[in-house]
Amino acid sequence: MLEVQNIEVVYEKVILVVKGVSIAVSDGAIVTLLGANGAGKSTVLKSISGLLKAENGSITRGTIKMNDVRIEKKDPEEIIKMGIIQILEGRKIFKNCTLYENIIVGANLRRDRNEIRQNLGMVFEYFPMLRDIQKRLGGYLSGGEQQMAVIGRALLSSPKLLLMDEPSLGLAPLVVEEIFKIISTINKEKNVSILLVEQNAHEALKIAKYCYVMENGRVVLEGSAEDIMTNEDIREFYLGLTNVGKRKGFSEVKHYRRRKRWVG
Repeated sequence: MLEVQNIEVVYEKVILVVKGVSIAVSDGAIVTLLGANGAGKSTVLKSISGLLKAENGSITRGTIKMNDVRIEKKDPEEIIKMGIIQILEGRKIFKNCTLYENIIVGANLRRDRNEIRQNLGMVFEYFPMLRDIQKRLGGYLSGGEQQMAVIGRALLSSPKLLLMDEPSLGLAPLVVEEIFKIISTINKEKNVSILLVEQNAHEALKIAKYCYVMENGRVVLEGSAEDIMTNEDIREFYLGLTNVGKRKGFSEVKHYRRRKRWVG
């Protein structure tokens, strides 16, 4: 469905942020993109959704295809019409609008009112707690409620591919668990493909089919979610797990040593 081939991204015509990244998302799959802050994960998502232009970024090399149609030079509104919807990091909510208004704006480009009404009902089925607070202003919603609202807004756009940027950011563990369950349910019931950028590696790998790991603008490791979950370096550096009695010295866990192992 989505094919990103060897893209390079430059900001302000000077700063090289993404260096030859290639990823793919098959129809109906959940693919996760892991990595530390500054690895270039969000930039990859914005390259796909066309939002780079708003930040003086540009793709200087490579191609991005959606169902064999090149999209790397298309405007964001054209990409949205193709069914690619990005949920931005940090729960971009309209604080002075009601919860209902925050959700319904996702249907702005649609004219099929009956189906919009059905989709709105679907959102409240996925997030029943939102039904009773539709008139509450966005600024008074909790972090979890805001995250549910922006996911609901995205669903009203009839997405074929959801780009999700850190949906667990700043949320309580129980809320994070609920959000990821709903993401998985949406994927299975609506056959919506999902490219998930996440630092909560444990939750992301539980629902993903395939995984890419980024460092310093490059993909340094990829494989099935199961294989990545059992990788010794991933378990140590992203899941906080290591073999008891096998403590490593500082020199053995330096960034460049880890990357050398991955690339090798």
